[in-house]
Amino acid sequence: MNPDNILSQNLPRYPESMWRDTSDLPSYPKLTQNHDTDVAVVGGGMTGITAAYLLSKAGYKVTLLEAGVLLNGTTGFTTAKITAQHGMFYNDLIKHFGEENARLYYESNTQAMEWIISTAEELGISCGMHRESAYLYADAEDDKTLKQLEKEFRAYEKLGLPGEWLDHIPLPLIVGGAIKLPRQARFHPLQYFQGMLKAFMSNGGVIYEHTAISEKVEKNGNLTLFTEKDDYQITCRHAVSASHFPFYDGGAMYFSRLYPERSYVLAIEPETKFEGGMYLSAGETPRSLRAVEWEGKNLVLVGGENHKTGKGICTFGHYENLEQFAGNLLGIKTIPYRWSAQDLTTLDGVPYIGRSADNEEIYIATGYKKWGMTTSTVAALMISDQIQRKDNPYTDLYDPSRFKANPSIKNFITMNAEVAKDLVGGKVEFVHRAASELKPDEGAIVRHDGKRAGAYRDPEGTLHLVDTTCTHMGCEVEWNDGERSWDCPCHGSRFSFDGKVFEGPAITPLTKLDPES
Repeated sequence: MNPDNILSQNLPRYPESMWRDTSDLPSYPKLTQNHDTDVAVVGGGMTGITAAYLLSKAGYKVTLLEAGVLLNGTTGFTTAKITAQHGMFYNDLIKHFGEENARLYYESNTQAMEWIISTAEELGISCGMHRESAYLYADAEDDKTLKQLEKEFRAYEKLGLPGEWLDHIPLPLIVGGAIKLPRQARFHPLQYFQGMLKAFMSNGGVIYEHTAISEKVEKNGNLTLFTEKDDYQITCRHAVSASHFPFYDGGAMYFSRLYPERSYVLAIEPETKFEGGMYLSAGETPRSLRAVEWEGKNLVLVGGENHKTGKGICTFGHYENLEQFAGNLLGIKTIPYRWSAQDLTTLDGVPYIGRSADNEEIYIATGYKKWGMTTSTVAALMISDQIQRKDNPYTDLYDPSRFKANPSIKNFITMNAEVAKDLVGGKVEFVHRAASELKPDEGAIVRHDGKRAGAYRDPEGTLHLVDTTCTHMGCEVEWNDGERSWDCPCHGSRFSFDGKVFEGPAITPLTKLDPES
């Protein structure tokens, strides 16, 4: 599909994260020799950096390892709300985990929020930190969602959470009701982590970028990790998997217990004043809003359009849906940025955090859904305590080895049945289009040399061809025209237009094909 035919004139032609564009992040070397450390933290996002900082502060020799560059995964593409209001969740938590565990979930995320705020102050980090109320609302005409929201508020009351029921919110929207949770926060996440990285380095921390770690781990007293291509060894006492999708499985089959979703964000300059607050609509089509400051202007981040990875409509359409919503609500002067993010969700909605089932010195942190600002900090604080052999009250709640009978079994069966459907469906799809039909900056599934292939013609006219079989488990990837990537609908692996791995669980690039064959 040619984006010139569908892309709104207001939308930036290429996706770019405002957080990354407005941060001056340092670069770090690639590991080029064997390395010894106390703790190897694999993954340079929010969990990894926070855990590395905490453990270095506690006196450990810590090495942070990142396959690409730091903060270029979900952390760099978030809406950066720091809140314990995680959508319509607490009523379900009570049903499936019980009141005590639901209360612990709120408590752990609230403590994480306060830790982020106090750490920014302690380290003197200027990161646009603002206290804001969070609002979860239901549209006035959506009776079904309103009833669910009323149940959610009763769960707040049962748990003693400081939520308030409102009949109106400070947006030009007619709502049926809303839950307000006061004193939450928002910030610039990468400016925050710039300050934390400086503190980590001053504590003696070591960082390597462009250093992918393989799933191979040897366990002989200490642990030995291996780099993906160069086979360098990292010897450590403890290893932390903070790599979004766990680099180490240990028989846990995380690929079958996590499902990936994409969501989209516009940074708009509104025509009408935005009154502040952080908003999330309940219901089948969530919409998220929060303010942000940029070059002396007050912008609003408008998010939503969630869908299973590889299963969206034309991805420019998701951006245009957000543009229409924001235009109707606030009016739009300009749209400086647009971007998308990928999040992993566990079978029961609660992250997997803690010791691997088969090795107590390998620690897992994954499945934050869309609330990684607090839950990744929960993970870092928990894992830091576990490595230091300190008691932590949230260990059982987040145990990655758990398997709740309801809803986990239903979700497990449904999700993996869909994977099987995708696996077979991609294999039997008949493709008519030829690569020669593609215009500049257009990608599509094509028929090449009698077989299914992925083709992208770049703006200079060069054709790039790849085998569309995902290198993780053999599903067929689909073209994502909004991000110019190949996305796998089975387990969420993503690849660049020329086949390089963007996101796991795949670790091997797509096979390149010869356009001349």
